[in-house]
Amino acid sequence: MTYRSAATLKYMLAAMVLAAAAGSPAGAVSDPAFDAFQRGHYLTALKEAEKAASRGEASAYTLMGRIYSEGLGVARDYRKATQAYEKGAKLGDVEAEFALGMLLAEGRGQKKDLKRAADLFEKAANAGHSNAQYNLALIYIEGKTRGQDLKRAASLLRGAAEKGHVHAQYDLANLYSLGRGVARNDAVAAKWTERAADAGLADAELEYGIMLLNGRGVTKDAARGAHYLLSAASKGNPVAQNRLANLYARGIGVKIDAGEAIKWHLLAREAGVSDFNLDLLLGSVSEPEREKAQRAAAKWRANNIQ
Repeated sequence: MTYRSAATLKYMLAAMVLAAAAGSPAGAVSDPAFDAFQRGHYLTALKEAEKAASRGEASAYTLMGRIYSEGLGVARDYRKATQAYEKGAKLGDVEAEFALGMLLAEGRGQKKDLKRAADLFEKAANAGHSNAQYNLALIYIEGKTRGQDLKRAASLLRGAAEKGHVHAQYDLANLYSLGRGVARNDAVAAKWTERAADAGLADAELEYGIMLLNGRGVTKDAARGAHYLLSAASKGNPVAQNRLANLYARGIGVKIDAGEAIKWHLLAREAGVSDFNLDLLLGSVSEPEREKAQRAAAKWRANNIQ
């Protein structure tokens, strides 16, 4: 089970400064620690945060934890980060609770402790922290640290999804599609899938594109379906690339275009998604057409694969 702060803490960490700033009343004196952090003066930020922490300011401990956990201006030190987050969490800082839970869930700076991580996620989730709600939902879905409870997981995912958490939106949609923890409802599944797709999540774009093509939970719309598949394919999703290739080959939602069909087929095939009918199309075109499609695939690859 991969716990998300979205790319190993970076999602939550990137939001901390903004969250702290948002908590300041209008017209309040700016915080020197956060001001220095936002300017990239990390050592100054650490020094100012230490001063604020000595006065018992919870968010200062959280900022110290971030600096040490990411190694910003100092050597990365998960032990010191843990100590800072512990103090912030004891003072009731929600971001510190979540950050400490993530370190415990991943075993960074101390032995992995999913039971305590779940407890910390729950405290933060009860305060409305969307990432904590999402990660706690994963724990209930997995069913190891706590007993499996899909109804509770769905409730947590819904709370995070309503706050705009993209992965929660997508996972909640899957529960509605499968009827797990909630009554099966294709229309609700499509609604949440669309939100995640519109936020740019490639897997959601693929799923919503297929929903539109099949008319599952939504009014059938091949052109819109092709649009979402193109977006997912352009992000490198090989299944979307294969589906899009078939649309171009058959003229569904787009004009028939053998060159585009072959380009996307070649890219999907390189990623391990084979398709016999598209192989037949590849073999049926002239050598110049095949070479043109191969060049187009190579160009896409060069521009999109680092």
